[in-house]
Formats: sequence, C-alpha cells, structure tokens
Amino acid sequence: MALVWLLSRLSIVTIPLVLALIFAAAFTPWMEWTRRHSVPPALGAALTLLFLLAVITGALVFVVGSVSDEWRELTVKAEDGFQRVLAWVQTLPFSPDQRQLKDFGEQISGFVTSAEFGSGALGGIGAVSEVSASLGMMAIILFFLLKDGPQMWEFLVRPFEGIAYDRAERIRRKTDDVFGGYIRSTAAAALFDAVGIFIGLAILQVPLAVPLAILTLLLAFIPIIGAVSGGVVAALVALVSNGPLNAALVVLVVIIVNQLEGNVLKPILMARTVSLHALVVLVVIAAGTAVGGIIGALLAVPVTAAAWGVVQVWDGDNVPARWARPKTRDRRAPRSGETQ
Repeated sequence: MALVWLLSRLSIVTIPLVLALIFAAAFTPWMEWTRRHSVPPALGAALTLLFLLAVITGALVFVVGSVSDEWRELTVKAEDGFQRVLAWVQTLPFSPDQRQLKDFGEQISGFVTSAEFGSGALGGIGAVSEVSASLGMMAIILFFLLKDGPQMWEFLVRPFEGIAYDRAERIRRKTDDVFGGYIRSTAAAALFDAVGIFIGLAILQVPLAVPLAILTLLLAFIPIIGAVSGGVVAALVALVSNGPLNAALVVLVVIIVNQLEGNVLKPILMARTVSLHALVVLVVIAAGTAVGGIIGALLAVPVTAAAWGVVQVWDGDNVPARWARPKTRDRRAPRSGETQ
C-alpha cells in the first residue's frame, strides 16, 4: 500500500500515468494488430481514443437524458414515499412527535441554504475540475503510450544486459498481461452485471432500467463494492416507484447476479491474470480507499496484482522469487534406522 500512498500524494501526475498504462495494456492486442497490418501507430492510437470517448460520452448522455425525462415522476413518487415513511414512523412506540419532525426538516433546510453547504458545492465543482484535468492528461499520456510504447520501453531498458534485461522483459510481459487482463475481465464481468440487472429490472417493471444498468456497468469497475452500489441505487428507485416488495425483489436479483459474477464468471476470467485471494482483494480495496479514495479503490487491485505478478516471474517464466516459492517436503518413507 506504500505504492498506492505514493500515487495518491503525487496524484496529479501518477494517477493519470497509471490509468493510461492500464488502458494501454488493455488495448495492446489492438495496437499489435494495427502494426501487423501497416496501420500508422498515430492513427491506431487516435482511433482508440475516439472509441473510448464515444463510449463514455454516449453512456453519460444517455443516462442524463433518460433520468431527466422521468425525473419529475420520480420526484413526485419519492415525495409520496417519504410521506408514507413518516406516517409509518409515527405508528412506532418510540416515534418522534410533530414538532421534532418539523425541527428536523428546518435543520435540513437551514443546512442546504447555509454557507457550509455552498462551500461544499464549490468544493465539488473544484473536484470536478481536477478530475477533468486528470482525464485530459490521461488521454494525452495514453495516446503517446499507444503510439510509441515499444520505442519508449526499448529506451528504458537500454542500461540492462543479460539476466537483468531478461528479467525486465519478463516484468514487462507479466505487467502487460495483468493490466490488460484485468481491464478486459472486469469489462466482461461489468457487462454481465449490467445485462443481468437490466433483465431483472425490466421483468419487475422498474423505471429507468437502461440507465440503471449503465450505471451498474460503470460502477462495476470498482471491485466488490461497485456493483453492489449500483444495485443499491436500483433498489432505491424500485422502492420509490413500485414499493417495498418490488424493492426486495430487486435486491434478490442483485444478489443472484453478483453471486454468479463473483463466484462463477470472474474466477474463470481472472484465473490466469489476477491470482489474488478474495481476502487480499478486500484488504487492498479497503486500504486503497482509505489512502486514495475512489481512485485508490480503483487502482489498488490491479497495482497489487501486477506487483504480485512481478514476484511470480522474478527468477524466470513461472519461477517466483526465492522467498515466494512454496516449501516442499520430503515425503519418502524413512529407511531402516532413520528417524522421522
């Protein structure tokens, strides 16, 4: 996690660089295909960036447009649902009285109109600006990595010879496999989550099924907690629009889809590239989130998997570093006169 801490301290440079490296590894097969077919590297890199831009922009425009079309209806249903919740709370033996509820509403209203809320909103605008700048830098770095990646690597390994050069090449290949495999496997698992949840929401007639599926697709790139967060949002929409029973069924759908994705699909997809135990994944995500927030959660698993992959090829193909090799025991039966 020291590496994640360092990345977070120099986030303006390191995070766009690491993200660009991960995406460049994911598109390595495409760039190799373009080079084999004599496509200019600059054109191949530009087509890659255009593809990413089109996918991200199209998803965001569709989600915002769909939500805005049904926002008024959802707002009315949310207000009605809130009033029903208040009515239910008042039936409890320990329910607050009307004055307490009024005071609570006034506190919320006062906070929304306060200077603290305004400063928080301005801070959010600043964060959006910083994220936009980081994404712009990542796009520029990604373009040059895709275009000139092989030449850059050859320049970096010039000082190495013999065993050191072979080790550097093994590290490059392994890191490329881990990063690329992680992105491709995560994208496939995220697509599975999105399609599964969309089918469930469509059957249960939950509004905004397609935008919620796209939101799940985007959030699923955050390991473990991402898809669950998307499911929580879907359940809340179902609760507001269709009631508690429908929301409970949505939760059941989310659980089934996540179990299939986590226990069946993802182990098959990531068995070769990301050989980390589930406990290790949980720990590094928690540590990455504590150190670097959402970005830390995004980078913790691939960076840790790449570091462990380097250890696995340190002394040769499929030959881990000496300290990481499994211990072997002599299981032969003791000969006469020998003690066990």
